[in-house]
Amino acid sequence: MFWISEAHAMASPPGGQSNPYSTIIMLVLMFGIFYFLLIRPQQKRAKEHKQLVDGLKVGDQIVTAGGIHGKVASVQDNIVSLEVATGVKIRVNRSSIVSVEQG
Repeated sequence: MFWISEAHAMASPPGGQSNPYSTIIMLVLMFGIFYFLLIRPQQKRAKEHKQLVDGLKVGDQIVTAGGIHGKVASVQDNIVSLEVATGVKIRVNRSSIVSVEQG
């Protein structure tokens, strides 16, 4: 008997039915919010990073995701050689480059 009263409490109000389109409208609204707050900014950042990585050239001062600062010595398909000190070169993946420093 106790469960029956709980079921009645969860049911829609008597004499009125909920709008069947309200659920669809809410889902579309939630997707729109997620798109503009999460998906679109992430796509924009990915596009900017791709342009940054594609525009690398010898002599650029860069910073990697690990915090290594260096000058681009050579650029290959997916690998960039960095000169971190005079005569010291390391190889890093293009995708690990975070920014190009000015100067």
